[in-house]
Amino acid sequence: SIASADMDLNQLEAFLTAQTKKQGGITSDQAAVIAKFWKNHRIKIHESLINQSRWDNVLKNMNWRVDLKSQSRHKDQINTPVAIVEMELGKNGQ
Repeated sequence: SIASADMDLNQLEAFLTAQTKKQGGITSDQAAVIAKFWKNHRIKIHESLINQSRWDNVLKNMNWRVDLKSQSRHKDQINTPVAIVEMELGKNGQ
């Protein structure tokens, strides 16, 4: 619950307090250990969850432009916009 909600320190404190007060919950010492662990490893845990939730390919780079036709056999096709999009895909973590 803590990791999936990416709790800040105030949310963490409220969550752990609620867990210590409910019947069959955790002890105050356990809450202190969990809080210390979360404070020290929050960024690593968050990045790991993000990496696990991604698909294999990720978008590395994207370029785009809009061209206008300046010459054509037919006059009605002149100044017709054409969008050109270039996307670079890569494997997750590379």
